[in-house]
Amino acid sequence: MDCRELVDFLMDYLEGELAPDVRHRFEAHLDECPDCVTYLDTYRETVRLTKQVGRADAAAPEEVPEALIEAILAARGREPAR
Repeated sequence: MDCRELVDFLMDYLEGELAPDVRHRFEAHLDECPDCVTYLDTYRETVRLTKQVGRADAAAPEEVPEALIEAILAARGREPAR
């Protein structure tokens, strides 16, 4: 598996939905590619923050950039709460 292929499987990997042979190849690539480990960590954090911000009653954590919050809300058709 190369870096481009890894990106195609990110969400399935995080949700534990990869077939065992694909998961093995995915994790073997991570063992050899620190850039993909960093990308995976960033992706995982983005998913976590997006889920948190996506809750109607949740305020975004202070460390989330305002531009990211506005982009997410714009994509969902909502205005940012001030």
